[in-house]
Amino acid sequence: MNSKVFRNLSYGLYVISTLDGDRPTGCIANSVMQITSSPATIALSMNHNNYTNKCIKESKKFAVSILSEASNPSLIGNFGFQSGKDVDKFKDIEVKNIDSLSVIEDTCGYITCKVIDTMETSTHTVFLADVIDGNVNNNSIAMTYAYYHNVIKGVSPKNAPTYLPPEEDTIKKQVWVCSVCGKPYEGTIPFEELPDSYTCPVCKQPKSKFVLKQL
Repeated sequence: MNSKVFRNLSYGLYVISTLDGDRPTGCIANSVMQITSSPATIALSMNHNNYTNKCIKESKKFAVSILSEASNPSLIGNFGFQSGKDVDKFKDIEVKNIDSLSVIEDTCGYITCKVIDTMETSTHTVFLADVIDGNVNNNSIAMTYAYYHNVIKGVSPKNAPTYLPPEEDTIKKQVWVCSVCGKPYEGTIPFEELPDSYTCPVCKQPKSKFVLKQL
């Protein structure tokens, strides 16, 4: 089977936020879909290995902040490539509190939800949830996974449904790649000549986090 066919399905990019006790936590997801319009119901797929999964099961609520093409790409690195169990992902992030959940300002909209049912697969939990509230933040275009993959040149975390392992038959050259989010360096200046203050445009990790890889 050619797993690349799944990239032709429609995916967005979202920051899923919930509560870890009384503190906010969350992660990136790309599998959110509307199930019904009345009553408004959505489904969210979340890997068992995501700390956010455990917190949603305990709090029974979550919010979806919808990333736009204008959203700062560092949000993807911040929420997608580190665990909320170990770090405060919401530190220095501009948010507003809706239904006791933190929703991100730098997005094109948000939805807050209450879990009403779950379905377990071998790797993921599918949360079915009633929509409690939702609003549009601005008129920017919602980011799709295709935009993230083709324009920003980002890759999926290993826990994401869209993650595909590297293909040995596509190895062509050596490039510097961010070891945190997988973003390759694509500038015209030789990487070795970049200042030590250089940071990854996606996850804002320092130059020292880049490693030489075959792509």
